[in-house]
Amino acid sequence: MRINVLQHTPNEGPGMIQDWSQKNGHEMYIYHPYQFGYLPTAEETDMLVILGGPMSPNDDLPWIEQERELIQTLMDQEKPIFGVCYGAQQIVKTLGYDVTKAPAKEVGFAPVYRRDVKFLNIPEELNVLHWHEEMFEIPAQAQLLFSSDKLENQGFIMNHRIVGLQFHLEPKADNVREMVVNDFPYIKNSVLNQTSEEILQTRISDDNKQTLYKLLDFITI
Repeated sequence: MRINVLQHTPNEGPGMIQDWSQKNGHEMYIYHPYQFGYLPTAEETDMLVILGGPMSPNDDLPWIEQERELIQTLMDQEKPIFGVCYGAQQIVKTLGYDVTKAPAKEVGFAPVYRRDVKFLNIPEELNVLHWHEEMFEIPAQAQLLFSSDKLENQGFIMNHRIVGLQFHLEPKADNVREMVVNDFPYIKNSVLNQTSEEILQTRISDDNKQTLYKLLDFITI
């Protein structure tokens, strides 16, 4: 399977998604549309991963609209799509729903809670990395997957083929270090009130990896 990844900033790469891809013998191609302007075609995409970034789906940039055209085509073809943070917001915008400012900016580690989707056999609570200040509506076609203490809509699952997460399950410890040392000014004014050092010292649970793998397995079966 060819997995095409849309990466939107140098310091937010695929992390453990790449590990899952390699474990399953898939081929991964990483695109940087914010820098080079190129996107894969639907024909050469078996699965699409849309990563986070500092931009908003509401920004008026040609490549952002082109991403949504690709997402819509892949939805029509019922191909698996996994969206993280901005990537999940792009899926929601493609479906015609709103992305708006969240009640509070969340940056740092905090729990999310699994909602009614029990068939996935994932933990009821996970301590995950948040790095956002916008939020998405849950599409009518989708099920609410996760919520946090500060934000109800933290994740959704749709049609056995699409998962969108507002938070980050994919980073390994080195990835978190990369995010913090390059984007530390963004931590200021977060409702989670964590310092760079506190974020760096937080251990990433193996539950995050196992949950990520189960979600990726689910949409690619």
